[in-house]
Amino acid sequence: MAADTKTVRKIFLIATEESGDRLGASLTRELRERLGEAVRFEGVGGRAMQAEGLASLFPIEELSIMGLSAVARRLPTILRHIRTAAHAALQAAPDVLVIIDSPDFTHRVARRVRARDPSIPIVNYVSPTVWAWRPGRAKVMRKYVDHVLALLPFEPDEYRRLQGPPCSYVGHPLTEQIATLRPSPEEQLRRDAAPPVLLVLPGSRRSEIRHHMAVFGEALGLLQAQGVAFELILPTMPHLEALIAEAVKHWPLQPRIVVGEQDKRAAFRIARAALAKSGTVTLELAVAGVPMVTAYRAGQLEAWIVRRRITSASVILANLVVGENVAPEYLQEECTAPTLAAALRDVLVDSPLRQRQLAAFARIDDIMSTGAQSPSACAADIVLAVARDAAPVPR
Repeated sequence: MAADTKTVRKIFLIATEESGDRLGASLTRELRERLGEAVRFEGVGGRAMQAEGLASLFPIEELSIMGLSAVARRLPTILRHIRTAAHAALQAAPDVLVIIDSPDFTHRVARRVRARDPSIPIVNYVSPTVWAWRPGRAKVMRKYVDHVLALLPFEPDEYRRLQGPPCSYVGHPLTEQIATLRPSPEEQLRRDAAPPVLLVLPGSRRSEIRHHMAVFGEALGLLQAQGVAFELILPTMPHLEALIAEAVKHWPLQPRIVVGEQDKRAAFRIARAALAKSGTVTLELAVAGVPMVTAYRAGQLEAWIVRRRITSASVILANLVVGENVAPEYLQEECTAPTLAAALRDVLVDSPLRQRQLAAFARIDDIMSTGAQSPSACAADIVLAVARDAAPVPR
């Protein structure tokens, strides 16, 4: 029997990147398991959310851009989609609007919705990096966000310190994927064997690959010239494979390129160390127990803007989560081949740097735990509690 329309929950979600799309799909699935036919979803999402039944207002690939110059070129499209999403949310008049990551887009939609209809509750899933730069955003968010769902355990304290909206740690999706990142006994033997497996992770965006590949290749060539033996693996995604293959042609040694998430996780399970660009991948490596050297380069204008606003002691997620700067980070002009090669040599052997990282990463399960609940279940609890006319929902 169809659910009484008076009791149907209407939830509007907006996710414009693949990572947010996966979070949105898990949340949608959890809510449908609880509410059955008494829930309806509308909004913006990618393949994962569409597989859960969401009809996206537009393809999120149209917003897959990075870098100031790229944004400037696509600004008319971005602004049009912001207007489209805000208008659709207002027309839907949902019980709750859930904006997922991508704050440059989703927060503009949220502000428009709040200005036109303050009665629509708004939940922000994935905190902007207020703890790293532009901390004043936290206080401003109180005007248009009712609750923040944090993926990182230190973020609720940061929101209290910065006088932002209520914030709850709901858990990181990586906590549900530990088994796929950690080695079996056989894989541990390969991780400990010679020559050691060294991962190279230059980034998942074309601009990141463009900035990192040359210096990474030069650093690895120096390491090899110094007599350090290693097996090189470079995980990437299908849409970047051709770009990566072209870039490594100029490297003094050729990596084994593995494609797709499954092969990437398999490489993590046998790796002894990694050279990675800063980002979520550093937290994946920490969960996998892989010591790392981290680096980041960006365009000069973008780097100048970020550097003037950065406020945290580290930009590396692994460091921030464990509460120690255990993974060395080399940004912009510090990201040079000799510096990277020297640090990599250190983490490949049983050095104090390597031991310090391993000891810190051993604590990560306790630090990131959400108890018996999954992250999507924790998120669903709060979304339903914040929704209009919220009432306890049977589990």
